[in-house]
Amino acid sequence: MAVLDSKIPEGPLEEKWEKHKNNINLVNPANKRNIDIIVVGTGLAGGSAAATLAELGYNVKTFCYQDSPRRAHSIAAQGGINASKNYQGDGDSDYRLFYDTVKGGDYRSREANVYRLAQVSGNIIDQCVAQGVPFAREYGGLLDNRSFGGVLVSRTFYAKGQTGQQLLLGAYSAMNRQINRGKILSYNRHEMMDLVLVDGKARGIIARNMLTGEIERHSAHAVVLASGGYGNVFFLSTNAMGSNVMAAWRAHRRGAFFANPCYTQIHPTCIPVTGEHQSKLTLMSESLRNDGRIWVPKKKEDAQAIREGKKKPTELSEEERDYYLERRYPAFGNLVPRDVASRAAKERCDAGYGVNKTGEAVFLDFASAIERYGKERAFTMGHKSPSKEEIITLGKETVAAKYGNLFDMYQKIVDQNPYETPMMIYPAVHYTMGGLWVDYNLQTTIPGCYAAGEANFSDHGANRLGASALMQGLADGYFVLPYTIGDYLANDIGTGKIPTDSSEFDAVEKDVTARIEKLMNAGGKNSVDSYHKKLGQIMWNKCGMARNEQGLKEALKEIAALREDFWKNVRVPGTATGKNSELEKAGRVADFLELGELFAKDALHRSESAGGHFREEYQTEEGEALRDDEDFRYVAAWEYTGNIGEAQLHKEELEFNNIELKTRSYK
Repeated sequence: MAVLDSKIPEGPLEEKWEKHKNNINLVNPANKRNIDIIVVGTGLAGGSAAATLAELGYNVKTFCYQDSPRRAHSIAAQGGINASKNYQGDGDSDYRLFYDTVKGGDYRSREANVYRLAQVSGNIIDQCVAQGVPFAREYGGLLDNRSFGGVLVSRTFYAKGQTGQQLLLGAYSAMNRQINRGKILSYNRHEMMDLVLVDGKARGIIARNMLTGEIERHSAHAVVLASGGYGNVFFLSTNAMGSNVMAAWRAHRRGAFFANPCYTQIHPTCIPVTGEHQSKLTLMSESLRNDGRIWVPKKKEDAQAIREGKKKPTELSEEERDYYLERRYPAFGNLVPRDVASRAAKERCDAGYGVNKTGEAVFLDFASAIERYGKERAFTMGHKSPSKEEIITLGKETVAAKYGNLFDMYQKIVDQNPYETPMMIYPAVHYTMGGLWVDYNLQTTIPGCYAAGEANFSDHGANRLGASALMQGLADGYFVLPYTIGDYLANDIGTGKIPTDSSEFDAVEKDVTARIEKLMNAGGKNSVDSYHKKLGQIMWNKCGMARNEQGLKEALKEIAALREDFWKNVRVPGTATGKNSELEKAGRVADFLELGELFAKDALHRSESAGGHFREEYQTEEGEALRDDEDFRYVAAWEYTGNIGEAQLHKEELEFNNIELKTRSYK
């Protein structure tokens, strides 16, 4: 077992980052012009990193499989981005954001990384405002904030329900400026196939041109992986269908440790599954829990009647409704963290109170918010005794201003008007807290290979608080990586260009070509999607919202057998020498079939419940997660050995010197 050096600087928590920046090596502007950096992935983390590194003077190459960086999955983020600016004057601070994040992650994240995240969060908002991001504003013109789950303050900045899109456009515009200057070479419709190491250092990648099928070599002095998470290992998730684990997993196969793969987030407010032929799930922003109230009928017979279409939810009185989050968690109510809200919804549905045809949905109701906002609007307009109709009309206008595009999206998908009848929601796979292990500098266990955003494991522990994904991605890209990567590159100022005609590039390209040929020549009869769906069913049923020892052991065997069958019986039509979306999919599913086994192995070894990892054997009498801090207060970092079943575990012990370790309570 290797000793993992996280390179956390000494000194008081609040001084670590500033001291670290003052002590690390720098590269002067003239030398930056001679250094090349590859950035794989151009979402918020990759796009912001590429733009900032190019602005500093480095020569940057970016790679994305989309036709444009602006189509990265970051664009789908809805609800907002956290920052500890305390604009509401409600007691927020860097420490409060740090505390909420560590607690929300069930005490399974690094103190130093999380505190740094809180410290730079305010700078992100200033940066984005300067770029023209149209954050919502209050009546007086100041930036508005709203609440999100797991906190008691309002610190989430937002742009209606399009926050990710607007932030990505800001990063994209900064990228375009550097592309126009010639400092960024943008390779769209290219997929990273493997990582190239020279003398043990990351020195480039092998990429496939997805339009021509050409295999290309690209060299650099350092490689940044910002390719997102692996939620699509479950097949059905809120991720874009193209989201995959290839870049991170191929780096893992070359020696980068993979940390905490079992920490996956189930988001509580998604549109429920409607049929077996569905290929994707749709997220309804957590911001809706800010004003919406979640409930199910108190009586099973009412739930049954609603499922059969014999009753409408609006026909149930307040006394006939169970606002179960408000009942179980009075302090936080509907704004408990995502893992807590998801398990509570599952518990109610499993008990027979589900409200859609499959029995796997609960209601998210805005009637109270519409009435509250309507009365407030009427009062401010001087109408002291408004009619019921006026209150509802004004209330709907206010809700539409806050969440209108989300309501429109729901109505188009479900064909129900959420202003008139409660939304139906159910938990779904959304985000992955696990990822490549990185140190304080965001460097993986491969020198020169860095991971940013959701591709790394560093900041969220066992559960991510809402609106923290955008915060972490932009913190890594704008304000962390551009400093820390210089500490490594300072030793490369005399290295010169990295040649691509070396034996190392030859060998990796040969591996890539052989893998593609093996996929093309499998000669089976089964589609790639059929294997992905089967894997997803195993993962959801045995590694989903709840896990147990028996199910995980079964999953390990079933995934290994499915992977063996895949390589024998998959059918990939077309050729490898041109555009072939099935070949692209096959390569990604092959990686998921390996990751899925490591996921189950990690979940089986962790004999505790923590955040999104809920082992049924380890829960309190109230059904809450039961941690084991004595035996599992560590990051589980797995080393690839050539056989997933024999992956080697390495531990990074977590120390808590500034926060008291205690059982999470949101009651």
